[in-house]
Amino acid sequence: MRFNALSRAEAEAELLTCCASRRWAAAVAARRPYGSAADLFAAADAAIRALDWPDVEEALSAHPRIGDRPAGDDRESTWSRGEQSGVGDADRAALAEGNAAYEERFGHVFLICASGRGAGEMLAELRARLANDPGSERAVVHGELIKITDLRLRKLLT
Repeated sequence: MRFNALSRAEAEAELLTCCASRRWAAAVAARRPYGSAADLFAAADAAIRALDWPDVEEALSAHPRIGDRPAGDDRESTWSRGEQSGVGDADRAALAEGNAAYEERFGHVFLICASGRGAGEMLAELRARLANDPGSERAVVHGELIKITDLRLRKLLT
């Protein structure tokens, strides 16, 4: 597996494109070499589930708002645009309004695994999650981060 042959710094840099938590990237890189992709996914899953809220917040800092089109041709921007391909120009104003209300309520970006979801579905989820208490919402956000990270790690290995 190519990932095992990378230097630790290179491995962490690759992992940070999947999840911007330095703690997660360091934990996954430190466990190399992996005997299989399944072993890597299991270690990555265990490491992300072990993150504390400040680590999740660090990861959130790298995620664009739903409805934004990240500029650039780097891997993360390309992945974000693809994951949000269900958002059209007509949806952006409603999502911007929802994002503002969400950020005011919770103090961080609305995170949802957007892959395969349309704008209407994501907007409905955003509005529903506005009713969550902060602790419940943190748990939902952590779950969405797990899904996104797994999806991106699979892309990284292909």
